[in-house]
Amino acid sequence: MDWDKLRVFHAVAEAGSFTHAGETLNLSQSAVSRQIGHLEENLKVPLFHRHARGLILTEQGEILYNTARDVFAKLATTEALLSEGKDSPKGPLRLTTTVALGSNWVSPRIGAFLELYPEITLSLILNDSELDLSMRQADVAIRLTPPRQPDLIQRHLKTIKFHLYASAGYLVRHGVPKTTADLRDHRLVIYGETAHPPFPNVNWLMDTVAAGPRHRPQNVVRVNNFFAIFRAVQTGVGIAALPDYMANNDLDLVRVVPDMEGPQVPAYFVYPEELRHSKRITVLRDFLIQEVAKSQF
Repeated sequence: MDWDKLRVFHAVAEAGSFTHAGETLNLSQSAVSRQIGHLEENLKVPLFHRHARGLILTEQGEILYNTARDVFAKLATTEALLSEGKDSPKGPLRLTTTVALGSNWVSPRIGAFLELYPEITLSLILNDSELDLSMRQADVAIRLTPPRQPDLIQRHLKTIKFHLYASAGYLVRHGVPKTTADLRDHRLVIYGETAHPPFPNVNWLMDTVAAGPRHRPQNVVRVNNFFAIFRAVQTGVGIAALPDYMANNDLDLVRVVPDMEGPQVPAYFVYPEELRHSKRITVLRDFLIQEVAKSQF
């Protein structure tokens, strides 16, 4: 199988069109189309259904794409390992984590990490859905759920604690709740419905408040991102369950119903088994462990 044609096929399958693949490969649309045509001719099977709105993989195309994706993921890993310096860590490093954790805790520490390791090019990818590390959508992750794939290494970083917070201004206007029952008379800001919450039992607050004898709270605002929930609480929208690492540094936020605690959520440093010898990942792991030890995270 011609390697250049396989590279073009992979780009087309990823992009969904000859034109977009050509932009990625720096080739004309017609050149990309010819390469795919030659590959289909050589294999004697159609790889794409051509439609006016784009390209769709055929059954045979799906089989080839799955293999090509694995090959290119392995090649990316190999290239990254080969680019490691003998004396100091260098090269690209992609870290993914949730939007809230990345925005509030990881992002402010990037500068200090790069001062220590200026030859590392760090990309921070924030997404509340888990990226596939085995497919090299990222190199390493900080996750709030233990990894399910057997080929991933995990290191426990910290257990995150949740409590209830509101802004001082909100409490002046609406009063200070003292008990769980009091919360039914307040506006609650909870995590919005999603197929991939950042951790299990994400709406424990709503479940707890609704478990009493009275009706479920009606005055509820749903937001599917913890950083946005944090900003909503800051501006007086209502009461929310927030991780302590977000709320502790804001002097205007007040902890309410202090005896009410949420689930303790473990944070894991996760990376593929094949990158266990990567110097970049080792120094990032050690840096984050040190930062956790000296912070309120």
